[in-house]
Amino acid sequence: MKARQVLIFFVGVFALLGVLWLAVPADGIPVGPITLRFASYQGALRDAGEKKVDVDSILSAVNARFRMEEDTLSYYRKFFYENPDRIFLPDNDYTFFDDVFAQLEQAGGKDHPVRIVHYGDSQIEMDRISQDLRQMLQERFGGEGTGMFPALSNVPSASISKSASGGFVQYTMYGDSTTSRAGHNRYGILAQVVQMYGGGTITLRKTASKTAREGVKRFRRVSILYGRDRGFDAVIRSDTLKATVQKTVGEGGATLLTWTFPREVEKATIGLKGDAEIYAVSADGLSGVAVDNIPLRGCSGTIFTRISKPLMADSFDLTDTRLILLQFGGNYMPVTRSTEVIERYQEQIADQIRYFQEMAPQAKILFVGPSDMGKSVNGRVVTWPRLPQMVDSLKATALRNNAAYWDIYRMMGGENSMGQWVKHNPPYAGPDYIHFTPAGAQRVGEALGQSFLTYYDFYQLRKTLPQQRVREAMHP
Repeated sequence: MKARQVLIFFVGVFALLGVLWLAVPADGIPVGPITLRFASYQGALRDAGEKKVDVDSILSAVNARFRMEEDTLSYYRKFFYENPDRIFLPDNDYTFFDDVFAQLEQAGGKDHPVRIVHYGDSQIEMDRISQDLRQMLQERFGGEGTGMFPALSNVPSASISKSASGGFVQYTMYGDSTTSRAGHNRYGILAQVVQMYGGGTITLRKTASKTAREGVKRFRRVSILYGRDRGFDAVIRSDTLKATVQKTVGEGGATLLTWTFPREVEKATIGLKGDAEIYAVSADGLSGVAVDNIPLRGCSGTIFTRISKPLMADSFDLTDTRLILLQFGGNYMPVTRSTEVIERYQEQIADQIRYFQEMAPQAKILFVGPSDMGKSVNGRVVTWPRLPQMVDSLKATALRNNAAYWDIYRMMGGENSMGQWVKHNPPYAGPDYIHFTPAGAQRVGEALGQSFLTYYDFYQLRKTLPQQRVREAMHP
């Protein structure tokens, strides 16, 4: 074949593609039950004019801190009303977290950790987001360890190595048809329960993970939260160290058994005998703050009201829980096809918030909304339809029910921002355009921790200033 013929062939192909590019409408050509699509010049023009989200610039703005020479009250006012990383507070009440902050300030002097419980869907599996929040809070207020986890779990943790053997059967409130449900509602603080028959062992080891923070690897305090026990006995072994033991019985059927070691341990094995329902195990420091990572894969956050109230109230009281994070909404998007569906979900979330407020009256509730989520529409990955409406509805629901709200969606950059998180180098989100990568989850966790600590810094500042001056400066 001559070079001239090859050139004519390629010119013809490009000409044909050009005609198709100009002629085919953006919505494609219907052919019976299917639609033929081809890249269109309308789509190219639209893509060229589309605003691109600069992820690094957004995160730099999120993490910006004031300089000492600036007017600090002006900085806080601007942060609380303009920064995409701000936490929305009921009635713009900047004192909302004051009780939590007071407890955190005292945490280093207590004989137990002050607890923060982080519930969420698969976005927080493997301790993602929680571990970065935990690291920042423990650096500020003290504390060690990974917090609470189930006696049995098929989801590995990046923060602690654990194993169990013996007569254990696990029941969960969430998950697909492969998971087992209990014949009662005593699921406990982790939304699951491990039924022990006859006994068994639970072994905890300091993780060898290079990605885990050093503070989370250390623990000196091991606890087990259980109930409905018969002939129950528990002992703990750890190398040559001996532990002191404390038992606290709640009024609603739960008991907290705690062992304290004289120094940090590399490995601890709990030996159990008898029958009991085991609701949680924890590995913590002696004091400071503990942040629990409780991932509920596939859950939309509407299950909690079905858990035994006396048991849940006991759990939060015995563990001194002062802040509860609820990170949900993404798993509800596939069924969100109308405003009516969103309104029904709002009602369910409102019920959950009120439930937690009743079960843990000493704690504050912070609802963390869904991130941006990408979906292929006409060959382009765009924000899921109705996601912005869902975000605004959840924020309104939280604030109306005296809970705070943190908006990951707008912190990321808003509509169609997930695509830029996926394209970032290194990638901050995976190819499903839904889940964060470990690097992206770290940036989200740091943004959440930074925002929360900004409110704490303002709390400290307010204690040094006349309150009238603060009110006047912060009035919207």
